[in-house]
Amino acid sequence: MVLFLVPEFSERDAWSRLAMTSDLYRMTRLDAEAGGAPVVKSVDPMFYAAACRFDLADGLVRIKAPGDVPFWSASVYDRSGHNIYSFNDHNANSEKLDAVVLTPAQMIDVRRDLPEELQGAIFVEAPIEEGIFVVRAFVPDESWKPIVSRFLEQSACELQDY
Repeated sequence: MVLFLVPEFSERDAWSRLAMTSDLYRMTRLDAEAGGAPVVKSVDPMFYAAACRFDLADGLVRIKAPGDVPFWSASVYDRSGHNIYSFNDHNANSEKLDAVVLTPAQMIDVRRDLPEELQGAIFVEAPIEEGIFVVRAFVPDESWKPIVSRFLEQSACELQDY
């Protein structure tokens, strides 16, 4: 009997749920504040969140978000949902979100000739091909809701040519 439930559960993982709502390299709000039901049901109500799926076989991925919020954290997950790397605004050079996710082989290439526009970014060397980048931002009170929403809505998850 349990064997018959496997397809049902496999279609409910985070990768599949995000794939139903957005394409690769597109930031998607996970919380209900974006309108409609949340993509992930266990999102903390004091945090808004957004995520993007990526495929490092296509190239390295850069994630940026403008603006200032009280606190943000970010995590990289593999396709199965295992946390590969986590960091927050205290790890960033300017407390701005600017991160690059790449494979160890891509990192070797980037180190040979680091582009000026990537200097200052946090590099996440991930031994995966497909993954999910999640950004969470703290909403201390009602007055911060539009600011945090704008921070997530203006965030970008872009495939980089290198």
